[in-house]
Amino acid sequence: MSSTASGKSGTWRNWGGNVASRPAREVTPASVDELTAAVRRAAEDGLTVKAVGTGHSFTSIAATDGVLIRPQLLTGIRDIDRDALTVTVEAGTPLRRLNLALAREGLSLTNMGDIMEQTVSGAVSTGTHGTGRESASIAAQIKGLELVTADGSVLTCSEKENPEVFAAARIGLGALGIVTAITFAVEPIFLLTAREEPMPLDRVLADFDELWAENEHFEFYWFPHTGSTNTKRNNRSAGPRRPVGQLAGWFEDEFLSNGVFQAAQWVGRAVPATIPAIAQVSSKALSARTYTDIPYRVFTSPRRVRFVEMEYAVPREAVTETLRELKAMVERSPLRISFPVEVRTAPADDITLSTASGRDSAYIAVHMVKGAPYQGYFTAAERILTAHEGRPHWGKIHTRDAEYFAGVYPRFGEFTALRDRLDPDRRFQNDYLRRVLGQ
Repeated sequence: MSSTASGKSGTWRNWGGNVASRPAREVTPASVDELTAAVRRAAEDGLTVKAVGTGHSFTSIAATDGVLIRPQLLTGIRDIDRDALTVTVEAGTPLRRLNLALAREGLSLTNMGDIMEQTVSGAVSTGTHGTGRESASIAAQIKGLELVTADGSVLTCSEKENPEVFAAARIGLGALGIVTAITFAVEPIFLLTAREEPMPLDRVLADFDELWAENEHFEFYWFPHTGSTNTKRNNRSAGPRRPVGQLAGWFEDEFLSNGVFQAAQWVGRAVPATIPAIAQVSSKALSARTYTDIPYRVFTSPRRVRFVEMEYAVPREAVTETLRELKAMVERSPLRISFPVEVRTAPADDITLSTASGRDSAYIAVHMVKGAPYQGYFTAAERILTAHEGRPHWGKIHTRDAEYFAGVYPRFGEFTALRDRLDPDRRFQNDYLRRVLGQ
């Protein structure tokens, strides 16, 4: 994946290429003081303000015609507290840099998503997650955060300090302020053993509860137009460390999962009728493998094929029924789907607008290669996912609005009331927030 999103002639574009905007000006502050000054100046000029990380959201959550804040100079670790087992990091720090720095210190996050390209603030603000039976999203590992509010003041919050802000701002959508620093809970670095194995979809669905219960981290990919999946089970290990060999890793993670997969996407986009046959071959290309390594090397993987994505969280107990409905929809439709469907889980958490807020959840993600027409597929999938009270990922394509969210988030009103208090003039407003949160 590219680590930056950029544009020419003042145009900003996201990583997926499906969102563009032309900010009135861009600011790259080198300190929190410079950031607060930029927010105050925007207010004087009557401009809205949005911060953008690496542009990995597929929604227009970071788009603005006002002031675009780029936090790439606000990077690095501020403090490591080994007694409390916390690390405080600047908001513009890429997750890759954080993970590498923690590993050098003999520390690790408990859980993480499957890529490391995002900034920490962008990842948590949109609800980035991995998969876990008991360990939750990246935002659920936050112990404190600092944000610049609409009047240019700096607010710190935790469970003890401004707890009502802390409850919401961990996944704040950029609506409550601009996050400048985050304190994460960490733990001594550990080993994970990953077991990757092809498995028939019917078996995965029949045994899903068992597979979920027996593994700390379980996920799988289903290949549409086939009855095949590739499963991954990650569990803590006493070692020894046995990473994927350099040659084997290149062959499977780069050559097959990126190079050959990209070629297959090109062929499928040019000749859609070939997609079912390609899917049959792709579903059998990866063989079973087991390896043991430090967490970020197990949780994350390179993703170089560009795509657009929709992902919904449904109640965990509804995941198998939802997937069966999705499969039936694909089979009876003329759709040709060349990208696997990704399925992960998360335990309930207490973050106001977390997609796992108050309920154990399963995530179903559908993708299309960049440039391919995705609307028909995503519309049909969304119809199924919303029928199960699905909650869309805040950074991935969806069509839901504030009325819908008020029905699927019991604490939605708490968030909007807090937003009214912290940003009454809607300094951090944009079209996306107007749609999902209301005026």
